[in-house]
Amino acid sequence: MKQRQFGTTSVGALGLGCMSFGGMFGPAKDEESFACLDAALAAGITHWDTANIYGMGKSEEVLGAYLKQSGAKPHIATKVGIRRDGAYATKFDNSRDYVRAELEGSLERLGLDRVDLYYFHRRDPSMETEAAVEVMAELIDEGLIGGYGLSEVAPSTIRRAHAVHPVTAVQNEYSLWSRQPELGVIQACHKLGITFVPFSPLARGFLTNQSVGAAELEADPGSFRRDMPRFQAPNLGYNCARRNAFADWCAHKGWTVAAASLAWVLDADPSCVPIPATRTAAHLQEWLAAADITFTDEDRVKIAELLPAGWAHGDRYSDTHAQTVERYC
Repeated sequence: MKQRQFGTTSVGALGLGCMSFGGMFGPAKDEESFACLDAALAAGITHWDTANIYGMGKSEEVLGAYLKQSGAKPHIATKVGIRRDGAYATKFDNSRDYVRAELEGSLERLGLDRVDLYYFHRRDPSMETEAAVEVMAELIDEGLIGGYGLSEVAPSTIRRAHAVHPVTAVQNEYSLWSRQPELGVIQACHKLGITFVPFSPLARGFLTNQSVGAAELEADPGSFRRDMPRFQAPNLGYNCARRNAFADWCAHKGWTVAAASLAWVLDADPSCVPIPATRTAAHLQEWLAAADITFTDEDRVKIAELLPAGWAHGDRYSDTHAQTVERYC
């Protein structure tokens, strides 16, 4: 696979989001997850992204068991900062004691004595950004983490954090239907030499050949997508019509919807490392070709016609979930 720079190391142009291994999008079986990780390694996908709250530690446990069994040494990122007490996100905590305690738990579940990248999953508004970054700088100095990152933040937070200690990566949602990072985040990352990591580049499964629809959401009552306006009627119907037209064009080109959608992200920012998430090797194969797709100017024009900026109906988050991200536009 083509390589892209990630801090001081080089990784595959495509990363892997490991949220699904924690059962966040339906029941996950360890053997199925292991097969997916086998396929990722075989394809040259070497940056794996997880978090302490994915399945309340389950995703990290799966990765830890796989690393022990396989002996693989991918580039591992995990996160801290969201406290969950029965709700999706009840509060944020970037305090020194909490961050250190959670890192200890993450390292134990992963079976590692160091992680390559440690993100603030969300910024704690009760703390000054500079004070929070000092905690990460201590962990770097102690050799417990290779670098730190920020998630769902504004350009202003990126600049403030970077002034205290260089930020390795910034992770915000970015896809054909979520383009807010184009309004400052991507530019800040480029100027400061920070790797931009788009998460949900396949629109939480919507931009695939097995697109999420009303039937899939009904069959998975625990999915937090049900609370997102884009997945609710009548918005879902309008969005499906747009997606279906794009799917027809992709079929004509000989591409899967997932591969073309992911290729668009790679093309939009040639230095980014997107982290599409899946728990199955079969779904991984659907978007793997993205790294080899090269768009013509005509392709870019057609995509802009089918899915212009702002095409999605409905907000990407519910009002409750929207409280977890920094809004800056």
